[in-house]
Amino acid sequence: MQDSRRSRRVRAAAALLAASALALTAGCESGGGSSAASPAASKKPSPSPSPAWNRSPASIAAIGDSITRGFDACQVLADCPEVSWATGSDPAVDSLAVRLLGPAAPAHSWNYAKTGARMADLPAQMERAAAQHPGLVTVMTGANDACRDDVAAMTPVASFRADFETSLRKLRAVSPTSQVYVSSVPDLKRLWSTGRGSPLGKQIWKLGICRSMLADADDLGPAATRRREAVYERVVAYNEVLRGVCAGDRRCRYDGGAVFAYAFGGTQLSPWDWFHPSRDGQARLAEIAYAQVTAPS
Repeated sequence: MQDSRRSRRVRAAAALLAASALALTAGCESGGGSSAASPAASKKPSPSPSPAWNRSPASIAAIGDSITRGFDACQVLADCPEVSWATGSDPAVDSLAVRLLGPAAPAHSWNYAKTGARMADLPAQMERAAAQHPGLVTVMTGANDACRDDVAAMTPVASFRADFETSLRKLRAVSPTSQVYVSSVPDLKRLWSTGRGSPLGKQIWKLGICRSMLADADDLGPAATRRREAVYERVVAYNEVLRGVCAGDRRCRYDGGAVFAYAFGGTQLSPWDWFHPSRDGQARLAEIAYAQVTAPS
C-alpha cells in the first residue's frame, strides 16, 4: 500500500516537473516572462524605400544668389531674371521651368534668389519657397561664401553645413513632398583662369568682384597662388557639404559636381564682368539642370 502511494507521488512529481518544463519552454519561445527576445521580435523593420523621383514636377521655386537672378547677363550691374537658368522666360536660354512646365511655366514658377546672397540667407529664401508647396525647389548658392574680400572672411564649412541643413528642415516642415535639386558651386579658380585673358574683365574685377579669388589677377607669385588655392579648396569643401546633406534627404538630388566641372568659356561669361554667366552660360546651366532632374533614379 505504501509502495503504491509512493509510486503515485513519484508519478505526480514527474508530471509536475514535465508540465513546468513545457511551460518554461513555451514562455521562452513566445518571449513571455523572459528578457531574451525571439528572433522575430528582435528583427528590425525594413527601412522605408525612397520615394520615386518625379521627373515631371508641376511647379518650381528657385532660391540662391546672383547666378539664378541672371545678374550681369543682360546689362551691367543689373539682375535679369528673364534669362535665369531656373525660371527664366527667354527662349534663348530655355530655362529649366520652360523645359519642364512648358506654357504653364510663368504661372507655376517662382524665383526667390537674391544677388549677393550667401548660404546664411538660404533658410529665409527656403521658407518663401516652401509656402508655395512647389513640386521642385532648385538651389544654387555658395559662390558668395567663398567670394569675400579675403580668405579669412570666407564662410566656415561648419556654418555652411548648418545653414543648409536648417534650410531643408524648414522645407520639410511645410512642404514635405517637395523635391530639391542642388547645384554644385562653380569652380571659381577656373573662372579666374578663363577671365584673366580679358583686359576689360580684369579692369572690372578691380572694382571688387570676388577679391579672394580675382584680386591681382596677373599675380602668379606664391602668396597669390596660396590664396587662390585656399578659395578652391573651400569651394570643394562646400560641394562636399551639399552632396552629403542632400544624400541624407530622400527627396533631394545633387548634381554630382556637374556645374563645378563645367568649363565656362568666353561666350558663357558675361561680357561686362567675365565672371557671371552670360545668356549662353545660363542656357548651359539650364541644360545641366534638366539632364539631372530628368535622369532616371
